[in-house]
Amino acid sequence: MTGWKLGISASVVALGVALGGTAYAEVPESSDPVRVVLNNWTSQNVLANVAGQLLERMGYAVEYKPSDTQLQFTAMANGDMDFQVEVWEGSMWPAFKEALDTGGLVDAGTHDAVTREEWWYPTYIEEVCPGLPDWKALDACADKFATAETSPKGRFVGPPADWGKHYSERITALNMNFVEVPVGQAATLWAELVSAVERKEPVVLFNWTPNFIEAKFEGKFVEFPDFDPACHEDPAWGSNPDAIYDCGAPKQGWLKKGAWSGMEAKWPKAYEFLVKMNFSNAQIAKAADMVDSDGLSPEEAATKWIAENEDAWRAWIPEGVDLGS
Repeated sequence: MTGWKLGISASVVALGVALGGTAYAEVPESSDPVRVVLNNWTSQNVLANVAGQLLERMGYAVEYKPSDTQLQFTAMANGDMDFQVEVWEGSMWPAFKEALDTGGLVDAGTHDAVTREEWWYPTYIEEVCPGLPDWKALDACADKFATAETSPKGRFVGPPADWGKHYSERITALNMNFVEVPVGQAATLWAELVSAVERKEPVVLFNWTPNFIEAKFEGKFVEFPDFDPACHEDPAWGSNPDAIYDCGAPKQGWLKKGAWSGMEAKWPKAYEFLVKMNFSNAQIAKAADMVDSDGLSPEEAATKWIAENEDAWRAWIPEGVDLGS
């Protein structure tokens, strides 16, 4: 009797496909929540929520897990988190590669977006610091960036310490007349920038692209010696034979996704969706702008992004997955 019922069921599915109907995949393959990593900058929070909200539409339970930007890869490799939607070459490659080498983490594909993470300044500073964007020109007028905290050296407003940028080491390796003053969160970078721009004061700070800032302020990245992987590993490389980090960051960096190596077996359709996710520079900048300029929460921005970009995300949904009503 059971075999007869199964035979009829299979025939009905086959008939539906033959007549142009849709045979929906059985998701979720596991009722356990898919654990989505959250980091401490805007675009990552919005994109993570885009992923999470679409996974929920597909039928999955989702749990968001805040994590340190360097330790997250160890956590994923250990099976404590499941995926990260923004892996930046300039700041995350060493920790990402180390976790890949353990076999517990997998590279889940590369976005179309091209990234850069570097020192940045508003263009009006070129009037008082000729020779920019060359780093040597910046160093020659370091005193113009001095504060009570750093005088007589210039102040570089650096990113949160857990972003793994090694800028203090770069300052030492290049013998620059600057001091890095890291901020606690990304929002403080923009507060420092807005304050300086309003007063037309010299400021040099960490910035990156894609980012909403590029649509709001005119500025340029400082041009340091071209990046080479050996710069971070071999003191003999570069201008300082006794130090590493005597170079800039990649100018055409990648943006990847990472996943726990067991994700594909546990939730194959969710993993397929993650691999297909793909954002451009403009899409990421717009996602961040909804929060940093329009005042939406990351959750609200994700909902709005999904509503306005159906043509983009429909292509990420695996074949045969029912999104429901």
